[in-house]
Amino acid sequence: MKKVRKQITGKGLRGPDSHKIDRGTAGIISVITFAAAVTGIVLLSGMSSNAQVPTEYETVPPPRKTVSEDEQKRLDSESGVRRRTQLVLSLMDARLKRAESLNAADDIDGAFDELGGFHALMEDAITFLEGSDSNRSRVLNNFKRFEIGLRRFSPRLELIRRDMPISHEFYIRSLLRQLREMRTRAVEPLFGDTVLSDDDSL
Repeated sequence: MKKVRKQITGKGLRGPDSHKIDRGTAGIISVITFAAAVTGIVLLSGMSSNAQVPTEYETVPPPRKTVSEDEQKRLDSESGVRRRTQLVLSLMDARLKRAESLNAADDIDGAFDELGGFHALMEDAITFLEGSDSNRSRVLNNFKRFEIGLRRFSPRLELIRRDMPISHEFYIRSLLRQLREMRTRAVEPLFGDTVLSDDDSL
């Protein structure tokens, strides 16, 4: 009996075809696993694409970049570089304060319009300074003054961005990026050969 059992056991578990069956099964399992992984990746990609589509349609157009009639009159009345730079920074600060107040009151569109005015004043200021004689120390001093003013506005804009809905956030990100570019443009003339004067009365 013992011999018979050993023969049966040997044929059943150690037969010549047992390794072939194991390799075949392993191959089938590998193919199934690979196919499942590919299917999962395709499904996840499709879900990700579908999730991004609505965001594109929710983004609102940027506000109009407009300097008000009163602001323009006040700017035109100042011919001195220092006084005009101080004035435009003051006007930008007023615009930003109104945007902060309107945003706190959940008037998103009103805050958005004020940021458009802020943007317009920023571009007006850099255009005026770049059109002035940058070889004069008083102009260079005001490039520096303008850059410092822009630097102070940046964290306030960032706080507004965090409170804005996603539909409006894209523009504020763009505004922050352009503000950094304006700071770079304001700093570039300071690296010329002209030595700045420390006299703020200029």
